[in-house]
This record gives sequence, structure tokens and C-alpha cells, in this order.
Amino acid sequence: MSVDDRPTLTAPDDDPWLWLEEIEGTQALDFVERQNSLTLAAFGGKTFEHDRDILAAIYDRPDNIPYVSRRGNDLHNLWKDASHPRGLWRRTTMAEFRKASPDWETMLDIDQLAASEGEDWLLSQIATMPGSSRAMLSLSRGGSDAVTLREFDLATKSFVADGFTLPEAKGGVDWLDADTLLLSSAHGEGMTTSSGYARTVRLWRRGQPVDEAQVIIETTPDHMMIYGSVDDTGTAPRTWIIDQIDFFNHAIWLRDAAGVTTRLDLPTGIWMQAHGDWFAMKLRKDWTVEGRTYATDTVLGISLSAFLAGSRDFAILFEPAPRRALQGLFWVAGKLVLSILDELKPRFEIRTPSITGWSREMLPGLPGIGVVDVWPLDRHPSESNGDLLANVQDPLTPPSLLLIERGVASPTVLKQAPKTFTPDGLVVTQHEAISIDGERIPYVQTGPAAETGDAPVYMSAYGGFGLSVKPYYNASLGKLWLERGGTTVQANLRGGGEFGTRWHDAGRLAGKKLSHDDFAAVAADLVRRGVTQPKRIAAQGGSNGGILITNMLVRYPERFGALFCTIPLIDMRRYTKLLAGASWIAEYGDPDKPDEWEWLQTYSAYHNVKAGQPYPPILIATTRRDDRVHPGHARKMAAKLQAMGYEAWLYEPAAGGHGYGKDNKERAGFEVLGYRFLKERIGWRDGD
Repeated sequence: MSVDDRPTLTAPDDDPWLWLEEIEGTQALDFVERQNSLTLAAFGGKTFEHDRDILAAIYDRPDNIPYVSRRGNDLHNLWKDASHPRGLWRRTTMAEFRKASPDWETMLDIDQLAASEGEDWLLSQIATMPGSSRAMLSLSRGGSDAVTLREFDLATKSFVADGFTLPEAKGGVDWLDADTLLLSSAHGEGMTTSSGYARTVRLWRRGQPVDEAQVIIETTPDHMMIYGSVDDTGTAPRTWIIDQIDFFNHAIWLRDAAGVTTRLDLPTGIWMQAHGDWFAMKLRKDWTVEGRTYATDTVLGISLSAFLAGSRDFAILFEPAPRRALQGLFWVAGKLVLSILDELKPRFEIRTPSITGWSREMLPGLPGIGVVDVWPLDRHPSESNGDLLANVQDPLTPPSLLLIERGVASPTVLKQAPKTFTPDGLVVTQHEAISIDGERIPYVQTGPAAETGDAPVYMSAYGGFGLSVKPYYNASLGKLWLERGGTTVQANLRGGGEFGTRWHDAGRLAGKKLSHDDFAAVAADLVRRGVTQPKRIAAQGGSNGGILITNMLVRYPERFGALFCTIPLIDMRRYTKLLAGASWIAEYGDPDKPDEWEWLQTYSAYHNVKAGQPYPPILIATTRRDDRVHPGHARKMAAKLQAMGYEAWLYEPAAGGHGYGKDNKERAGFEVLGYRFLKERIGWRDGD
């Protein structure tokens, strides 16, 4: 990029790029359009278009797995392909779904809807009610989190005239009965928290103006959000209301059929799921009750009625170990399914409650290595007969969708995803790097068996919010990186949930720097092992991973050849003031508190950029319709780097939300632009 192309505008205060936070500001959009033109001119062209079309064709394949959920007797699916880029909402039967080419009934063509109404619609959520033909659809403009709600009739396959409708806002609904919605929406005056989410749960009755809907519970503006869900697995309908205090803490309220609301006397930092007269919960912290202490990450179970009557006689359903942690829990047909990672290997246990205790068995027939995800087939627990779906894959093996009937039968294959790249000569291996403080950091490497010392490496990680990174089959990396001779590396950083709460807590708040140290340690280990050299390492991270990538830029520039930073969080001084930023204080800290800004500023790359450093080239990409992480983060960082003379590029398409595009072609283009940039800047020609 030439010196003449660097931004020169200034603004008051200590941030000369503040004007770039005006998402639709004329000056800001002029800057973005100029940056897009420069980036596409440099890394677009015929090679880009060729690879984009290859990848889009993979995403649009008719034999990709159509993932389904069952509502009543029908299997429902949201599908995108080249002919339906925005998508189809469609349904079929299980008998049809088992066929190689099922016969689908279209419920709604979103492309036709968008064209007829002149809106940038995508369908993001569907809320149905057992035994009813009515549904509430959440329609998103360009992939944003904020949605417009509209009532739809499944019998007539049309929107309901004079039905429930709600203008664009963050939040959603659940059906209490055919004429009453449980509304958790930020729509309306005074209905929004400082994080931009719903501050109330309301009963919205048919024909009633939403502003007159009864508020049954509200939280304070400084809490993250509040929301409710209807539960009909008990003897009478009930409602669970979650007051999300922050990202990891919440108060739980139970509202019975008579409208009586009771707060459960439970710790705030738990995962909790109820079914019928039972509930189970995972603790985030040690908990002492009635003289007994239960350790962090333990799962406890108890009868709900007994608990409400005062009993605290919990059964221990799961106990963690240093490298063994719960990943999730859910109920299906009266059985509790526990998802576990044990030394990063998937395990699934079933615990069944009764008046005599909780039985234990393993979910049968699933592989003990690779990636295995399990979830209920039925959308509504009250309609479930216990059927489960499982997805099985690894970096070189495409997904298989399995059916586990009634949760006990041996799995049967329903669908097999196509192979989208040639894995010949490639192997998957697991390794550990030693981080700055001696902690062992696992990572998965996929690529040629022989080490060349000069491999073009694509590194990625996340390291935040207790989310576990798993080595999924990745069609884009497989086709455009692995098949062409490259190597991929996926790291399990602290801040994730692979080894439980202690692993997460070690990489959040002041510990977030350790998460970044972990990633740098993996890069160094690749060189130590003779896999590659620093100039041949390309790294990508998105969202929370944007903090990671920009910290590699300013803290460990010597370990990377090029960086790709997507939909990123970067400016840690102002992040709480931008869109949903306040909701993440529990992960990062509050920059308005001096003692917390002390650690936040250590990994706020926007404030740590210095002139005259050996920074590698970086491409920062975001989307204008991202109403979760503000596009100003990416814009400002690119502008600041360019003003200092660094090679920094910006790409910002108009749509996409907190993702890479609203359709498969846009998503493919976003990814391929990053690949082209990284390959050129690490000096790799495909096939070298």
C-alpha cells in the first residue's frame, strides 16, 4: 500500500480514529470503500475468483448433510445452495430423510421473501409450539443479531394476517399458549440493558399492542440480559426465567402455572437443566451447602420438588479431573446426557434418575477419538421419545450424521457428507507446546507426514469464554490449504473449556495474556520440531480470536509471516461502549476501573502499537452488519497501523453479521481473500 493511501484525518481526544466508529457515517464509509477497493485490487482477481467459486461450489453441493430437528412428525431443515443463496425452510418425514434424495416440502423460500419485500432477509430462528401449526420466525437483516419477529402458519405456509409482529430488536419469544407469547426482547423504551439485550420478560397476548404487554420480571440495566423459556415436561406448564447477571453468572427463577415466581436458591455460576421433576447442574465454583462442599465443575442432581421443599440431598453425577471436563449436559426423555472431554477424547454418559437413585451407562457405539457431537433430535422435549443425533468427524474424515434411537440403540448412519478434498499423504497428529509459565498447551497438526522445515502453516485458535476448540473437518482449509501441500495447526489455548473452569479462568481477565503466550508457544514449537520457520507461519483468529491475532502482531511479531484477523475485538479501552461489548466484562474486565484497565491495557493491541517495529503484514476483515462486535475495532486498527507505515489491509463487506457472509458465495469470498493474502505474504505458491 502506498504512502498516499494512508488515512490522514484526525479527531479530538486521545483517539484520532474515533470517527470510524460511526458505522454508517459518510466519512467512515468513504474510508471503508477505499480500503475495500485497495484490498480487492491487491488480492482479488482471477485466482481469487477461481478459488472462491471452487469453495462456494463445495458449500452449495446438493449432497451436503441437511441437518434437521424434529417438530411433531416432521423433520425441519434450513438449507442454502446456489439456487437458494438466502435459504429454504423445508420439511420432510423420517422415512423420506433416510433416502439418498429425500422429497422436501418447502415451507418458506427466503430468497423469494427478500425479493418481494425488498429486504435483506435471512431466517435465523423458528419458535414453534407442540400441537400447533403456528410459529414465530426471527428474520435478520444481513445476518445481524437483531431480528424482526413475525407469526407464520405451517398449515397454510404463509404469514398470519394481523398476527404477532415485532420490529427489529435483539431477543426472541417462546409460546406460552396459542394466544400468548413469552417475550424477551429489547424492543421498546426502557427495555434494553447496557449490553443491548432484553431487560424484561413480558406476557404478550394476541391482539395486544406490545407496549401494553405485562412485564412479569425485569432486571437492572447493568445486567447482561434476561430471558425466559416455556417448559412443558412437568405435570403442569411452567416457565424458566434466567437473569443473566454477566456472561458466566445468572439467577434462575421458576414461574408456575398460577403465575407464582420463585427464585431458586442456587449459586449464580452454574449450568442448569431441568426435566420433569428432576434437575441437574454443573458448578463453576466450589459450593458448600448443609456442611458439605462440592468441588468446581462437579455435576449435581436432585428432585426439583424435593429441592423446592428444602432438601439439599444432591447426588454427584460427574466429578472432574485435571484433564477431564464436562462440555455440556441435556435431558432427553427423562435421561440426562453428559458430554465429556477426557484428555481431549469424547465421552458420553447417561444418568437416569429414579426414587432409588441415578443409574449410569455409557452412550454406546460412538468413536473414542476425533470429534463427536450429540444432541436431541426433537425440538420440543415433551415430544421426544429419546432419539439422539450424533455428528462424527475428524480433520481428514468428513462428517457422518448418526441416529441413536431412544438413546440406547447402536448408532445408524443417516447421512454422510461428501469428501471435499483429497487427503492422500496427510496425517493428523497431536502435540504439546510448553508455554511461558510451563503449562502444557495441546495442539492438533494436520498435513504431510514428512517434516520439511519449510511447511506453509495455517495456525488458528480461540482461547476464550470457556469454549472448546475441536479438530473438525474443514472443507475450505482442506481444499485450498491441505490439498495444495500446506499444513494446518489448531491450538487449545487457556481461556477455552477443554479442561474445565480452571483452564478457562487461567486465560481470562488478567490471564488473557497467558492465552496469547500459549499461541506464541505453539508457533515456536513448530519451529523447534522442524515443521517450519517463522516466516512461513500464517495465523488467523476471529472475534475473541481477533484480540489474539493483534497481540501476535504487537507482542510476538518475529514468530509469524502474516496474520488474518476477522470480525475482531481489538480496542479494549472502548469495547464496553460499543454494541454488545458490556456483556463481555466478565471475560476481560472493566476498562473504566483503573485496577482492571491495568491488565486490560497489556493486551489492548490498539494501544500497544508502536512505530518502527518488525510487524508482519496483516489483513483485518469485519462486516458492517455485525451488531455484536463493532466494525469500528477493525477499521480503527487498520487506520492506525497504516498511519504508522505498516502493511495493514482492511476488508468490510456490507452484510454478514458476526460471521463471514449472508450466503455461501459471500462466505467463500471472505475466506478465500484471507487465504490469498496469507499465501502471498508467507511466500507460498500452491503446490510448492
